[in-house]
Amino acid sequence: MRSISNKRIESIDVLRGIVMVIMALDHVRDYFHVTANTADPLDVANPNVSLFFTRWVTHFCAPIFVFLSGTSIYLQSLKKTKKELGLFAIKRGIWLILVEWTLVAFAWTFNPYFSIFPFQVIWAIGISMVLLGVMLLFQLPFNGIVGIGALIVLGHNALDFIEADKGFVANFWWDLFHSGTFKFYTVVGNHNALLVYPFLPWTGLMFLGYGLGKRFESRVTPEQRVKQLRITGVLLVLLFILLRFSNWYGDPHDWSLQPTFLQTLLSFLKVNKYPPSLLFMCITIGAGLLALSFLEHVKNRFTAVLQTYGRTAFFYYILHLYLIHLIAVPFYFIHGHTMTEVWNIGKNFPFLFVVPGQGENLISVYILWVVIVAALYPLCKWYDMYKTKHKEKWWLSYL
Repeated sequence: MRSISNKRIESIDVLRGIVMVIMALDHVRDYFHVTANTADPLDVANPNVSLFFTRWVTHFCAPIFVFLSGTSIYLQSLKKTKKELGLFAIKRGIWLILVEWTLVAFAWTFNPYFSIFPFQVIWAIGISMVLLGVMLLFQLPFNGIVGIGALIVLGHNALDFIEADKGFVANFWWDLFHSGTFKFYTVVGNHNALLVYPFLPWTGLMFLGYGLGKRFESRVTPEQRVKQLRITGVLLVLLFILLRFSNWYGDPHDWSLQPTFLQTLLSFLKVNKYPPSLLFMCITIGAGLLALSFLEHVKNRFTAVLQTYGRTAFFYYILHLYLIHLIAVPFYFIHGHTMTEVWNIGKNFPFLFVVPGQGENLISVYILWVVIVAALYPLCKWYDMYKTKHKEKWWLSYL
């Protein structure tokens, strides 16, 4: 039977831990930075460089996490049959979608009436797992799954030309499939679907992540794997540079010369996340693969901490959203607001206890970020130990 070593899993967990920690920075900014809900942090015309890169670096989180989710599914295939793994992926995917519309929805909004059902990263992972599970259930070969993933990732930006046509009008299903970004659709009454992550490119990315798993089989030596990861990572970064420079294909928004060199550089780096363009995925996954190659032989106290966050990623994700929003509540009252205002503000803004245009400076955001991530470590460490000691509990595999 094919197998993997613990050390190989550790490098994946450390990288996952890194992106989970960085992800929290963006969510702290969402709730606390003064311009978080009133201005574009990636504004090239009037750039705030610190704010730009604070937002830009967090772009690496979602694609790497989705990509590694696919890798994790492949690693489970070394212990399960395709049928077993397919059924598990489908059930876990459905579970994640339900969590997105309940626990995650409430964490983001604190609205007990559930006025919003978000279609964000957990939804994207969930639906992609369902689709990957179907592929496995029908015994689609490894190369077929990876080939479909490559076709989606390389080709989905061709849909941009259709969407750019003046006569094109997207409906709910098209938006869900590819173009819906921060669009509201009424479900029933005052309950709305908020589309943020159209699933097609994320599904393609997960399928490619599934393909990466083969590099972590025991028959592949660490030296071979590091070489393959670095070559692939460099090629993806070079593809990003060449395609981006050409303005030919791979992103719906061209870069352009700006009044200063710095602004031009920012324009070049600003690629589309919603949905993730080919160039967005090239630069983020390229960097992720390079990081994974360097983490192969690194093991110290710091990586052990990061590994804990990576091994408890879903648990950490849920907790960090609630903790960030809970801390925002006293800040709301400190700024002089009352409980009566909560619902009035909420009529036009979905996140209760947050006021657009009111917040803290970027230094305060960074301080809060460090405090929140550090505060979550003991809980993540406890949960990691609990999972390790109770591997017989089937429900832990869904968390």
